[in-house]
Amino acid sequence: MSIESHGHEHELEPQYGLPERLPVGEHILWQGSPDFRTVALRVFHVRKAAIYFAALLLLRAGFAMSDGGTLLDGVVSMAWPLPLALTALASLSALAWMTARTTVYTLTDKRVVMRIGIVLTLTFNIPLRTLRSAALRRGEGRTGDIVMQLAGPDHIAFLHLWPHVRPWRLARPEPMLRAVANAPQVAALLSQAWSQVTGVAAQPAAVPAAAPAGVPVSAADTPPNRSPRPWQPSPT
Repeated sequence: MSIESHGHEHELEPQYGLPERLPVGEHILWQGSPDFRTVALRVFHVRKAAIYFAALLLLRAGFAMSDGGTLLDGVVSMAWPLPLALTALASLSALAWMTARTTVYTLTDKRVVMRIGIVLTLTFNIPLRTLRSAALRRGEGRTGDIVMQLAGPDHIAFLHLWPHVRPWRLARPEPMLRAVANAPQVAALLSQAWSQVTGVAAQPAAVPAAAPAGVPVSAADTPPNRSPRPWQPSPT
């Protein structure tokens, strides 16, 4: 296979975020980690969970008061579920923090390297020549997710990648750089590096003006007899 996977090696990595030192002549173009706040909100859905628990607590208090209880009875009725809700929210936030802290994405002029995993650290080397296309899914501000579609038979198991994978693509998992800060610039670097490796100019795909934030926009499928052309963001 062209895509390499390395086992638990975080504490032994010779170069930050990489399973081994880069070969002579290969250079790092960008290196970064997911934004904690974005991971918490978009991957672990902390905000939605908080709204859900708040609604349950208020509903419980409403039932207590509707049965003839006072306002104090309503507050007391929320006493034991509240710590459970706070514990759940704290757990989700902790998972988001550990995900952001233990993940390192590296883009070189030859490959994309994903060092991921909280308990068991895995590193995936994805050569740029194995990319069929890429897409930028914008988030809040200049954060965003960069989705990569692999060409040929090579693929990485969905569970091995999660949450660094495009949701619901189970048959053909698509690796994703999650919650990247200054995502348009990183996407442009990826596009330029791919063009240099393959010798094929990347074709830009304009984001529709009416597309809501968070909707991925990908390049059209490439005919079998032509080289893949990954998506390149339009200048902003």
